Amino acid sequence: MSAADSINEICTLRIELCGSDPLIWRQVEVPTSVTLKVLHDIIQAAMGWWDYHLWEFTIGKRRFGLPMDEDWGTEPRTDAAKVRLRQVLTPCRTTITYLYDFGDDWEHRLILTGIRQGEPRISYPRYVGGEGNAPPEDCGGIHGFYNKLAIAADPSHPDHAEVTEWLENYDPKDIDEPQIGISLGRIANRRNAAKARSKKAAP
Repeated sequence: MSAADSINEICTLRIELCGSDPLIWRQVEVPTSVTLKVLHDIIQAAMGWWDYHLWEFTIGKRRFGLPMDEDWGTEPRTDAAKVRLRQVLTPCRTTITYLYDFGDDWEHRLILTGIRQGEPRISYPRYVGGEGNAPPEDCGGIHGFYNKLAIAADPSHPDHAEVTEWLENYDPKDIDEPQIGISLGRIANRRNAAKARSKKAAP
């Protein structure tokens, strides 16, 4: 595969929030040339997370994330900024685990399929579709999320007013697709700028 083909190789990525019912998911098209750090940025944008917390990918028996010293008491992980998505994809591996927020433990299943050459007039990554609004940050994980929704739906609950105020205008069915498009567009613009610099530097 030529360098140009490698840069323009695209895969379909389905992001599923584990434990959600009905399932909260997104589908995006992602360049396989992105680093796992940029893949993290793409997931954050697609799901509507705010990147407030630590995160990691688990691929096979390896972990990838931000470099952290041993004081965190975590297992060793490879720097996600130094590994490209295409380096960890194999014909037998199309599923990756992504964990966001080591307190709330938002576990996502990433399913990667349909690897192909991208269309020249389209900027990637791009949003394809999805269902369900991602839970608010810091709501206590899946259990805490559904507990808060149940309380908000029950005017007789003693915590109803407090939880309703905390949730503000949260709608579990609403997806802010314009904001997803803007956020992914920023990532695509950075990628396009890097490609342009690479072409200028080529002999």
